[in-house]
Amino acid sequence: MKPFLKIKPLLLLGFISTLLVACGDNNETNNQSQKLETKFVTIVTGGASGPYSILGTTLGQIYTKTYDVNSKAQSTAASIQNLNLIHQGKAEVGFAMSDVLSQAMTGSDAFPKPLDNVAQIAVLYPNYVQIVTSKKSGIKTMDDLKGRRVSVGDLNSGAELNSRTLLNGHGITYDDLKVDFLAYTEAVDALKGGRLDAAILTSGLPNASILELEQGFDLQLVEIRKPMVDQITQDQDYFISGEIPAGTYNNLEAVPTAVIVNALVVRKDLSDADVYQLTKTFFENLSTLSNAHQAAKDISLENAQNGLIAPLHPGAKQYYDEQQR
Repeated sequence: MKPFLKIKPLLLLGFISTLLVACGDNNETNNQSQKLETKFVTIVTGGASGPYSILGTTLGQIYTKTYDVNSKAQSTAASIQNLNLIHQGKAEVGFAMSDVLSQAMTGSDAFPKPLDNVAQIAVLYPNYVQIVTSKKSGIKTMDDLKGRRVSVGDLNSGAELNSRTLLNGHGITYDDLKVDFLAYTEAVDALKGGRLDAAILTSGLPNASILELEQGFDLQLVEIRKPMVDQITQDQDYFISGEIPAGTYNNLEAVPTAVIVNALVVRKDLSDADVYQLTKTFFENLSTLSNAHQAAKDISLENAQNGLIAPLHPGAKQYYDEQQR
């Protein structure tokens, strides 16, 4: 048997150095190949404590690190404002609820005309309508909200639109309530201070503001029963019935409610190459996003095209087509 080849230490050191330089060149080439055409990736989100903001901030950090671009999350009044900003070219990527996105595509309700510079990257996780009150308020059903001080979300936000739709579906109008238009953190502060009887929040689970609220607050979640959701769905088909699982907050049992799916949207006029890279990086970093907020655990490549509302951006389609080969 032939002896092993002996390599002199200096020769070995030179070989390793050459190998490291070669690897460095390859890494630099890989980084260069991942450059984006756009210099900015502004991600429009929602209130500071909500899942949109938490996930958007994390995604911005990922894009900045991956592509060496200026990518950051921008707090907004959420869905309606996000879609308008993207349509106007003032943001590149954003989050929106599917009901608001549907209206933006058709030019109805909050949108005087269709937004034609908005495309979709993916269907995301479900948003749960969470009606929060205190046990001593005596509010147990939607009808019990009549005559009470209720926050329905920021004025003209997607959350406020959902609140109005669900209330109307129960035969309740704003005239039947003492309405406040508050962001989540403001609503929680008002509940703590006794200035509100209830607040309607729509977000992924859990909502950070509600988690904060239940510390020292006798929290109760109000049911939205399945028959009523099914009835509302006949006209508003983006609602589905669901449950807030037991233990999400201090609830010992699951609470029936209405659910709306979220969407990740993008400027339609961004290049196919850029949107391909943004889509690819988004799905390759789902574990990081899930660590940031558990709502992202419900995002999957398998369901990303189920229930699309806006046109799928060609760059995103290219990525999905590759994954199916």
